Amino acid sequence: MSSGLNIKNNNKYVLLKGLKRSINLNYELFIAKRIIADKKYKNSISSPIIKIAITAIALGVIIMLIAIATGAGLQHKIRDKIAGFKGHVQIVNYDTNNSNISTVPIKKNQDFYPDFNGIEGIKNIQVFANKAGLLRTKTDFEGIVFKGVSTDYDWTFFKEYLIAGRIPNLNLTRTKEVLLSQKITNRLNLQLNDTILATFLKTSTSKLPSNRKYIIVGIYNSGFTEFDNTMMIGDLREVQNLNKWSRNEVGGFEVLLDDFNTIEKKGKEIYSQIGATLNSKTILEINPAVFEWIQLFDNNIWFIIVIMILVAGINMITALLVLILKRVQMIGILKALGGTNYSIRKIFLYNASYLILKGLFWGNMIGLSVIFIQYYFKLIVLDPETYYVTTMPVYITLNNVLLLNIGTLLISFLMLIIPSYIITKIQPSTSIKFA
Repeated sequence: MSSGLNIKNNNKYVLLKGLKRSINLNYELFIAKRIIADKKYKNSISSPIIKIAITAIALGVIIMLIAIATGAGLQHKIRDKIAGFKGHVQIVNYDTNNSNISTVPIKKNQDFYPDFNGIEGIKNIQVFANKAGLLRTKTDFEGIVFKGVSTDYDWTFFKEYLIAGRIPNLNLTRTKEVLLSQKITNRLNLQLNDTILATFLKTSTSKLPSNRKYIIVGIYNSGFTEFDNTMMIGDLREVQNLNKWSRNEVGGFEVLLDDFNTIEKKGKEIYSQIGATLNSKTILEINPAVFEWIQLFDNNIWFIIVIMILVAGINMITALLVLILKRVQMIGILKALGGTNYSIRKIFLYNASYLILKGLFWGNMIGLSVIFIQYYFKLIVLDPETYYVTTMPVYITLNNVLLLNIGTLLISFLMLIIPSYIITKIQPSTSIKFA
């Protein structure tokens, strides 16, 4: 009798081994593919639960992609706008306060201008000077900060947000051309090529205010209300004349970097190479409140990612348990044929991985489509008073997409390992008998 049982067990082992050899590949993957391709599997009672699990994965990926793209988009756009108005690093006199007004001049002839020797990653160094004043019409007036710049100024930022006219021509001997924001022109009822009267506060050498006329040759709209409400861009020589400065005196220097991520490191390097009477500050130090606010976006993004992965993982656990319970008879037969718990678990983990990949595919297709539509058509608008932008910016890289997908796949897969242990509790005799 004992020898008969041994012959039967050996036959089972030989049968399973022969199945592996005849398939000539991973037999667990082969069975998983057959289950996926089975029409009864697709039309079974468990089908809605499986579809819900796939939908949960897809929705999670869509939400995570949009959260990353919009969060990073806002961060990049806001910091680029601040850098466009102030540069990444500002070098001014140590006696200058934290205001936007240039009160104490510094010499233009510096060892670091026009090039910082020994510091890599610097895109441009440009001189500037600011002067507070009033723009006046017959019926109204508006407070402004006149920012004077020179021929070394990088106009890339303002060209992006120029909505009418052109950039002031600073190559002339003396120019009265200025660039003004749409907000100011609308409030003062001004148009392109209008002449505007400006009144500037008196200086230490002048007891009376100075009145000047300027021509509006360009109108911009950056959406950054804090600057759009006050900033007028024109010739540095005008500010020098208003302040009674020489041509070698400026309010300071703006340093533009190639990579914003190096701003803290480059800020320290710049500070170490300027004179003892000069001070340098990064825009992180000049506008700490804004950058602390946009830094909170990272926390929100991580919170959304964790929640979405947990929801998707829980749905996948439910789907896996349904798949296992639906195939109890098959599990019993495989065990009776000599299949191990490990190999049978692999079958269902392969099956679950297919469902995860299917959800990732549709999630990426829809999520990236939404991002690209917003990027090109700018359908979602925002309040610039709150968010400093007029439309929702999006920014995403291939690395972000790959890391998100790989992370979601791995975490979801790991969450399925423990529930798959239920297979070890299924006994062949019971499962086959009552199937």
